[in-house]
Amino acid sequence: MAGLSSRLITLLLLFTTLSPTLAAPSSGCGKGPTLRNGQTVNTNINGKSRQYSLRVPDNYNQNNPYRLIFLWHPLGGSMQKIIQGEDPNRGGVLPYYGLPPLDTNKKAIYVVPNGLNAGWANQNGEDVSFFDSMLQSVSDGLCIDTNLVFSTGFSYGGAMSYSLACSRASKVRAVAVISGGLLSGCAGGNDPVAYYAQHGTSDQVLNVSGGRQLRDRFVKNNGCRPANGEAQPGSGGKSTRVEYQGCQQGKDVVWVVHGGDHNPSQKDPGQSQPFAPGNTWEFFSRFN
Repeated sequence: MAGLSSRLITLLLLFTTLSPTLAAPSSGCGKGPTLRNGQTVNTNINGKSRQYSLRVPDNYNQNNPYRLIFLWHPLGGSMQKIIQGEDPNRGGVLPYYGLPPLDTNKKAIYVVPNGLNAGWANQNGEDVSFFDSMLQSVSDGLCIDTNLVFSTGFSYGGAMSYSLACSRASKVRAVAVISGGLLSGCAGGNDPVAYYAQHGTSDQVLNVSGGRQLRDRFVKNNGCRPANGEAQPGSGGKSTRVEYQGCQQGKDVVWVVHGGDHNPSQKDPGQSQPFAPGNTWEFFSRFN
């Protein structure tokens, strides 16, 4: 019997090591939804009126915990401009940063917040408090997996995603920072978070050196080995992808550098579609 018990313990430990993280259903699971697709939700943070919009799958199932993705707009943008999209050939973003068409199994709910003064200055942490309020509201009103909360954005939206990686590492599973900078602060900033970032070496708004600085914080936090030399764009400015090695399990760091300017819809030479959506979706999909 002692030998059998020993084998059972070994099998249980192996299963725990190899199996994905168990879902953490929110309080909204198993209940009729109190939020709906396309709804604009109004809330109050520190005496200021705030708004966010929701995209919920048509086949929403109240017993299925969905992944939750926050999409933050750039400076001068808006909630509506992320929902509708702007001409990507003129430096605009695809609707919802191009992610829903890649979500073929309809596994995600999308949250699109509206910034104060069309940005995310995060004065006294008010935008992080806004995030906390949205996360609680959606967790209560819909069925999400609280282990699978993600954040992405371009420019100021990337800065806000970085700020959440710093201050809400226990809440956010992974971030994708597109041409970001240190604009929304970094309270805390010592815990590991899975981190994807991309930046152009010709960025005239937020220099690539700033993007590297943001990246290196999570290379260190995640226990990754520093890269041997700094990656450069390929021929014709083509994007170059670096997968950092030695990171803590589930705390991947991916860096993509290209030869372009401050552009959320950068394309590789000869390609018809921007590479940010596919890279972002692939990165977020690693975590189940």
